[in-house]
Amino acid sequence: MTALAGFDAPLAGVPSSLHCSDGSEIPLDTHRWTDPAGGCDEWLLRHCTGPTVDLGCGPGRLLVALGARGVPALGVDGSAVAAGYCRHHGVSMLRTDLFGPLPDEGSWAHVLLADGNLGIGGDPAGLLLRAARLLSPGGTVLVEVDPRHPHEWRGTARVSCDDGVSDPLPWAICGSRATIRAAARAGLRVTDVHPGTRVFLELTRR
Repeated sequence: MTALAGFDAPLAGVPSSLHCSDGSEIPLDTHRWTDPAGGCDEWLLRHCTGPTVDLGCGPGRLLVALGARGVPALGVDGSAVAAGYCRHHGVSMLRTDLFGPLPDEGSWAHVLLADGNLGIGGDPAGLLLRAARLLSPGGTVLVEVDPRHPHEWRGTARVSCDDGVSDPLPWAICGSRATIRAAARAGLRVTDVHPGTRVFLELTRR
C-alpha cells in the first residue's frame, strides 16, 4: 500500500479515517474541511472579533470566512496541499511547524484549534500552552473538543484512505473535562461553551 504524506489526502477532500494505536478508527469529515465554512463554524467565527491565527488551518475555510467579515487572520499548517488551497483562496497562510516561531507572538486576539486539531503533536496540554503564548492578555483560544471522550487519550494514529496509509503520527483525543484541566495549567479559563454534535470551548487568557 502506498505511503501517504500525513494529512494531505484528507485535506484534498479524499475520504479518509484515522486508525489510532488503541485500535479505534475515526472517520474524518473531509467534506467539511474543503467546503465553505457553515453550520457550527458560525459559533467560532462569531467569537473572532480581532486578529486571529488558525493553527492547523487546512484548506483555509475559516480564513476565507474571517476575511469576508473583515477580520485579519493567518493560517498555519505543515501541509503542501493546505498551502495550495490557501493560495488559491487568496488567504494568508504559513507552511510551517506551529510550535516554531510565528509572527506577532503574544499579540493575537484569538487562536483557533478546530476540526480535532487539539490532537496535533499528541500533547493537548502542550498545544494549549503554545496557543496561550500567542495571545495578548484577555485573548481567547477557541478549541473544538471530542464529545465522545470526556477524558484524554494519547498515542499515535495513521491516516488511511483507498490510496494508502501514512506513517504513525503522534496524536491525541481530548474531551471537555481533560481540556479544561489542561487549559487551567496553561493560564486559560472557560468563558463560553457550544454544546452539541460539535463541542467548542472558549478559553480566555488570564
